[in-house]
Amino acid sequence: MKFVQTTKAPSAIGPYSQAVVVNEMVYTSGQIALTPAGGDELLREDVAIQTVRVLENLQAVLEEAGSSMQKVIKTTIFLADMDSFAVVNKIYEEAFGTHKPVRSTVAVKTLPKNALVEIDAVALLNDYSY
Repeated sequence: MKFVQTTKAPSAIGPYSQAVVVNEMVYTSGQIALTPAGGDELLREDVAIQTVRVLENLQAVLEEAGSSMQKVIKTTIFLADMDSFAVVNKIYEEAFGTHKPVRSTVAVKTLPKNALVEIDAVALLNDYSY
């Protein structure tokens, strides 16, 4: 087991790691729209801006672990408001391109720091074909 830490994504805001690698798999913690520099400040503008930052943070953590967005096999999206689904979905689709990992999307009452969106992922370290 290897714990992942990168300064290219915000540091954990609690007693957890950005990601962990176990048996050729990467499990990320949920990412919110914190900036990695300047004190891990939350972007508050809107759900579109937050989603872009969340996916950039997720990509940085995956790359530090030795993986990538193209090796993601599962994501979970947490939304503070399900009315934001279409906006988040469009940005998510742009970030993943033709790669389509399985996904769950749920509405939650609140997110850390009152973020509007949070995304976590499970990814492979290597390319496997079955």
